[in-house]
Amino acid sequence: MGKNTKSGAIFRGFCGDFSVFDNMSILVTGGTGSFGQAFVKKTLEDSRVKKVVVFSRDELKQYEFQQVLAGEGYDLSRVRFFIGDVRDVDRLEMAFKDIDFVIHAAALKQVTTAEYNPFECIHTNVIGAENIIRACLKTNVKKVIALSTDKAANPINLYGASKLASDKIFVAANNLSGRNGCRFSVVRYGNVVGSRGSVVPFFRKLLQDGAEFLPITDPEMTRFWITLSQGVSFVVSSLAEMIGGEVFVPKIPSMQIDDLAEAMAPGVARKVVGIRPGEKMHEVMIPSDDARNTIELEDRYVILPQSSTLWPSDAFNRYYQMGKNVNQDFYYASDNNSEWLQADDLQEWLKK
Repeated sequence: MGKNTKSGAIFRGFCGDFSVFDNMSILVTGGTGSFGQAFVKKTLEDSRVKKVVVFSRDELKQYEFQQVLAGEGYDLSRVRFFIGDVRDVDRLEMAFKDIDFVIHAAALKQVTTAEYNPFECIHTNVIGAENIIRACLKTNVKKVIALSTDKAANPINLYGASKLASDKIFVAANNLSGRNGCRFSVVRYGNVVGSRGSVVPFFRKLLQDGAEFLPITDPEMTRFWITLSQGVSFVVSSLAEMIGGEVFVPKIPSMQIDDLAEAMAPGVARKVVGIRPGEKMHEVMIPSDDARNTIELEDRYVILPQSSTLWPSDAFNRYYQMGKNVNQDFYYASDNNSEWLQADDLQEWLKK
């Protein structure tokens, strides 16, 4: 599908109503990462949350985040910092006591790092997911949203495969929790503009250092893009709507890597360096094999679980009432998207 100049839908807010957290206790794993910090700040700003627990394994990052919150005037009496690792189920059980909702954002995310350190990737992304579920079931957590990635759909690298395994684990966990137990769902989205480790800050650093060219993998490569604030709102809105077992996928725009480089540095030369091991030319968020279970809503797609021993089919009737089935040959990929990020749109995002 050719590029589309539509941009109005690109700035969706995803209607995240943070009042769902009023008088609740929330824990976010990987809470000092880009998503975790944005989520904590927004939750403190827009809800009467009882307690937000930042769960992560780096004491320095926790200290630095605490200083940021204090310096920006946030109410630290509602924030707790808990050192721990998702590989340690006993520590998770301690952290999850009296927690209502868990946002699972901790993961090893770098494709090349995972390829070179496969044992570490599996222990964190797969066994860590199992540990989260075990701890939630033991401590009576109400709802869990796990953050996934477009690389989990039709994966060709270990990071994507580990996140696909994690997604399957969280969906299947609903069959373990009983009819009135904890509910588990997944959010899957693409590259986050400006997040740590993404190409945008990498390009910015090169330009600040006076680089004469920007390295790009392939001028035709495409990616999905979402802002950090959109990602946070999408997670919150999905948590509010979830029944359990869904994979929520936002409607977000695509952009070619070459266009992104031109938008960030007009006129600066680009050098093609080739695709790295484990990379795709285009990312997929919904494979065609999932089309039969996918519902299209106004601002997102919802992949319903293929089977459930807990709920009759009419449990998901409200999704069919709100939306519609996609075509059986449907698939959602960064190169067949109907929405494309233009240079002006990207520059506006970067200013924000």
